[in-house]
Amino acid sequence: MSDTDDDSGRSERRARTLLTAIVLALAAAGLAYRGLVLKRLEHTSLVFVGIPALLAFMLLQTRPKTAIGTVNKVIALALCLSGVVFGEALVCILMAAPIFFLIGTLVGVLINWARGTGPSGDAGGSRWRGAMGLVLLPLSAEGVLPGFELPREERVTVTRVIDASPDAIRSSLAATPRFDRRLPAFLRLGFPVPGHTSGSGLSIGDPRSVMLMHGEHHTGALEFAVTAVDSASVRFTTVSDSSYITHWLDWRDATVRWEPVDEARTRVTWTLRYRRRLDPAWYFAPLERYGVSVAAGYLIESLATPRRQAESVAAALSR
Repeated sequence: MSDTDDDSGRSERRARTLLTAIVLALAAAGLAYRGLVLKRLEHTSLVFVGIPALLAFMLLQTRPKTAIGTVNKVIALALCLSGVVFGEALVCILMAAPIFFLIGTLVGVLINWARGTGPSGDAGGSRWRGAMGLVLLPLSAEGVLPGFELPREERVTVTRVIDASPDAIRSSLAATPRFDRRLPAFLRLGFPVPGHTSGSGLSIGDPRSVMLMHGEHHTGALEFAVTAVDSASVRFTTVSDSSYITHWLDWRDATVRWEPVDEARTRVTWTLRYRRRLDPAWYFAPLERYGVSVAAGYLIESLATPRRQAESVAAALSR
């Protein structure tokens, strides 16, 4: 048998081994995810750090020639399949993708480093396993171990100057919510969108209800009530939330303040308080703060801006 035949045979065996590893890795990741859902750990770091680490660990046992590239290709495949197999929404996949690729690449770098610099044999294997454990175990424990988590209560404040009087701002806030303005680009990635609304008034106890639609995935109502009000502010406190947003955070309340800038303009400040549900915090906390800040700006433009002013702004943006 020629050297060419030997090389061809080794390539075929390597390809079969890698394919087997890919299938097993995807199956293991699917079982791990289902197990975490059953244990109500689907929002913890074990999903967003542990599962990509598991995929990388199983694939790199085969010692592929392009370890990091192979890992990230399989992670991409797993993310694509998650929409079909697990019914995950596109926005969930988009939010998870960067951290999945980051962890997969980190595992590949650690293993390549340890194999390249450590002794061969079991000692080398012990080194890279130890290195991976030291880095990934703390990262994947957040939200799993009692007390091992960063603060979850968050507050985001956005301020806009509106060309309207304080009385006009107050009247707009007292009306039934209308969300006929185009959503910002970030909120069009696949987040729930507002549909039917009800409720009006700025007296204590006055309700607000917004139906948040998420395609056929999950539709639910977000219910608020006025719990504090004075001549220059109002607070809406969450009564219940059955929308898909609860997968990411729990709304606490929204406080709106307004003060005159001059005779024709008013400064409106919208503060949203919520509890973060996703771990790890180093990744999801800033991502959620950004999304909530975009939402707060949209709420000012949609609910605090008088209708005539909102229509002129929308017309200007559509030109």
